[in-house]
Amino acid sequence: MKTANSEPPGRALRQNTVVPLSKKTSIAPAREPLVAPAPRPYRSVDDMVHELRPAMPVHCLRPATIANAAKWFVKQFPGDVVYAVKTNPDARALATIARAGVRHFDVASLAQIKQVAEHVPGAHMYFMHPVKSREAIHGAYFTYGIRDFSLDSHDELQKILEVTNHADDMNLFVRLSMPNNQAAYSLSGKFGVPLEQAPSLLMAARKASAKLGVCFHVGSQCMNPDAYALAIQMVADLLQATDVRLDVLDIGGGFPSIYPGMTPPPLGNYMKAIKKAVKSQPMLSQCQLLCEPGRALVAEGGSVVVRVELRKGNMLYINDGTYGSLFDAGTPGFVFPVRAIRPAGGLSTKIAEFGFFGPTCDSVDSMRGPFTLPDDIREGDWIEIGQLGAYSATMRTNFNGFYSDETVEVADKPMLSIFGIN
Repeated sequence: MKTANSEPPGRALRQNTVVPLSKKTSIAPAREPLVAPAPRPYRSVDDMVHELRPAMPVHCLRPATIANAAKWFVKQFPGDVVYAVKTNPDARALATIARAGVRHFDVASLAQIKQVAEHVPGAHMYFMHPVKSREAIHGAYFTYGIRDFSLDSHDELQKILEVTNHADDMNLFVRLSMPNNQAAYSLSGKFGVPLEQAPSLLMAARKASAKLGVCFHVGSQCMNPDAYALAIQMVADLLQATDVRLDVLDIGGGFPSIYPGMTPPPLGNYMKAIKKAVKSQPMLSQCQLLCEPGRALVAEGGSVVVRVELRKGNMLYINDGTYGSLFDAGTPGFVFPVRAIRPAGGLSTKIAEFGFFGPTCDSVDSMRGPFTLPDDIREGDWIEIGQLGAYSATMRTNFNGFYSDETVEVADKPMLSIFGIN
């Protein structure tokens, strides 16, 4: 094999001409992220509402909370922490996570690669989407110097090899399909090679890799630490059966946050289960270990303030919804912590259960909850909805013209914290 240093022969890619990187090309050293100065932070969400009286949804970012979570993972995980950028690609979140000690980032597209390159110069990026376009592979390898790629099929492996001209400096990760029955979201249906089909792909990837990795995902919001131990045991059994040498074990994401009615075990229990499982397998104990937390790093670090536009019985019509920041409150049925804000005061001490309707014309734009609020909540009141630092702002649409990207920083504590139960 030879190191890629030119366009793949005979293949015309729709890509601007770039100066390709090779193994000898120097990459900018790590340095402090460059982020445009943000507006002054508010002491609390209440202060923001009192001052702005916002007519549109406002996203509240808590950098100190995000930094605390990132530092916890860096300290407790026995390997390298790789932040899943898809969870929250906000520039301030990326910079905060980097300053807290995370220098590895899981990216899924060229757009995310550009974001990380801009806001965290020198970061180590892993292109962990198992199915990539040829243009994306080309840009990642030649323009941004990425050398770590995941795949879950022989066709994807061949695609990567063709685009990079059979480079010999790539680290390839075979994505395995694992049981996801302990998670709120099962992620086993779309990606991952079934274990019984994995041996031939592992052997082919081993031949093409500078370093060979295996990765898997136990499912989003995993509620049982033993799910990681089971997956690690399955990897060990697979390697023993195939006699393939592994260099890197990536246990993926799935680390949970805390929501009303959904309190996972302490995160420390997850770390204990992972360490014990890896230590018990001699063939894995010398591997580089990676994890890809997303939700657990940023969920507590964000909330959204919405305004009540109308009340009909115990249904509140609010100015954000499932087509905006509250996708998870819709069909998945997540119940988020909520609290009412009435600047003039006078909220009732009696509580009641409510459901929400979002602002669009679509009847799917509904959130059953229940969300517990003062029983006299009415039009013109505001509601803070917590635990929305993950998969909220990043999944917004402008359907029906309802969209807000107003974001402020706040210094108060999150409404719930899983780190308080460790």
